[in-house]
Amino acid sequence: MRVNGTVGPLGIAVSVLWLSIIVLLPLAALTVTSFDNGLGGFWDAVTAPVALASLRVTVLVSIVVALINVVMGTLVAWVLVRDEFPGKRIVNALIDLPFALPTIVASIVLLSLYGPDSPIDIHLNATQPGLIVALAFVTLPFVVRSVQPVLIEADREVEEAAASLGADNWTTFRRIVLPALFPAVLSGGGLAFARAIGEYGSVVLIGGNIPRETQMASQYIQQQIEIDAPANAAAVSVVLLLISFLTLLILRIIAERSIRKQEQAA
Repeated sequence: MRVNGTVGPLGIAVSVLWLSIIVLLPLAALTVTSFDNGLGGFWDAVTAPVALASLRVTVLVSIVVALINVVMGTLVAWVLVRDEFPGKRIVNALIDLPFALPTIVASIVLLSLYGPDSPIDIHLNATQPGLIVALAFVTLPFVVRSVQPVLIEADREVEEAAASLGADNWTTFRRIVLPALFPAVLSGGGLAFARAIGEYGSVVLIGGNIPRETQMASQYIQQQIEIDAPANAAAVSVVLLLISFLTLLILRIIAERSIRKQEQAA
């Protein structure tokens, strides 16, 4: 078999080996553990009422967070690229703060701000809105950093031509800018959703961990580990992995088709 490329067979072999050690082997071990009690045990673990409730809360809250950040992340990216204002570099740097900040710190900050002793008299502790705020904080950079490079590379002359022909700002954005941004917005939203699905640190305090109400799947998994039920924890973990993988796969397919359509139209 002939291999074409720049790194050659050795480079490909090293990449596959590293991917196997870091990703495939842990996933395989997790999957095997999830079936320790057989197929019936796996099914019972993922369909237990509390497990289903935690999965439902996780998915619904993650969808809301992804939709919020698709809108607000795109707006923030637009402001950072198209507008000049004092402190712009500081704001641009702050966007990446959730990447570097331990998420448990975010939970502590949010608890002190929106908890029982809130200095602004807004109490979101142990509520789903509290979960949304926490997850929105940690997932915002995914949308901003996905959209920002596309906006930087966007052809401003096309927008100026549309404006010269009488198109208002909303029409220009909807007909010209948004189609170009759509793959990046979709990708950023998918990454935000996938991150929110598995998030733990930022919700551990502000969420309250109330079963059937604010308990996220990651917290349910930890609970199963604590009561010595690793197979149940692994089973729910596999479900989370499948949800994230299918979400990213579908979004990638949609984004690739959108890019192909744009190339054909051009």
